[in-house]
Amino acid sequence: MEELIGRRTVVSLVCVCLSHLSIYVLCSFFPFSNVIILLILSVMVLVGMAVIGRRCKRLFGLRGSAPAFVFSNLLFMWCVYILVIQQAVSLLLNIIFHTELIMLQIGLYRILSGDPGFVNYGPLSNVETSLEGSELPTSDIIEGYPSEESSLLLQRVRYCKHCDAHVKGFDHHCPAFGQNNHRLFIILLVGFIIAEACYIMGASQTVTTSRALNSGGGQVGWTETLATSTLVFSLLQILWQTVFLAWHTYCVCFNIRTDEFIHWKKYPEFQHIINSQPGETVTRRRFKNPYDKGIWQNLKEFIEAKG
Repeated sequence: MEELIGRRTVVSLVCVCLSHLSIYVLCSFFPFSNVIILLILSVMVLVGMAVIGRRCKRLFGLRGSAPAFVFSNLLFMWCVYILVIQQAVSLLLNIIFHTELIMLQIGLYRILSGDPGFVNYGPLSNVETSLEGSELPTSDIIEGYPSEESSLLLQRVRYCKHCDAHVKGFDHHCPAFGQNNHRLFIILLVGFIIAEACYIMGASQTVTTSRALNSGGGQVGWTETLATSTLVFSLLQILWQTVFLAWHTYCVCFNIRTDEFIHWKKYPEFQHIINSQPGETVTRRRFKNPYDKGIWQNLKEFIEAKG
């Protein structure tokens, strides 16, 4: 097990290095290009690398670790900030950035070492899998459960195939996001956006200062190229993190989990049975969220919940 974790950590570290190296090379070839153009080109390069990565995973069984990727990327950005950026920015920005990075490391350790809401229960996953694609009415499906399994479903215990475990309030595998770390996950997501925003401010100041000193059109130095490439990478990060935060804000406001929204047909309590019209042989089902108690009550439960 330790060997597997070590291998995945190495794969994640290599992925971080290759991602930053590819964007660095791109910025060195187009040193004075518009940021928007660099963003588009970087997305194309990273998508190509992702496709290659999937091929390697299928051919060689190489698989990375999302937490190791996040940790490695944080450490890389922190090192670049210390070596290249912090000399060109204000003391206040330095304090905010370093404090945010320390808090993120502590928060990541807590969310990875803590219990997301594991429930020791075995056969529920098989029952959930058998529901997928079922055309039975909701009442028939619930009546088919043993009483203990029905109560577990009502407690929102879901099966995570990656962890091979049942998690109360399961949202998605990250490595396991459940009821106990829901609030911490949202706080960390906000923290990442703040840290990325601080980094973008510092990197942009560094690039501006470097270009002002090099107004004669001389060769662009490696520090300016590195600041530009990490600036582009941070912009890409903050874009998807903002979308991610908006989605989870929606989930909190309407008391829904990502797994439930995507796989609602697996869970009977989300299936609203529509009366069949004369001559119809197929039962029609629509999505209905039984846990939505209104935005204010949902927010109150989220704030008061454990984690």
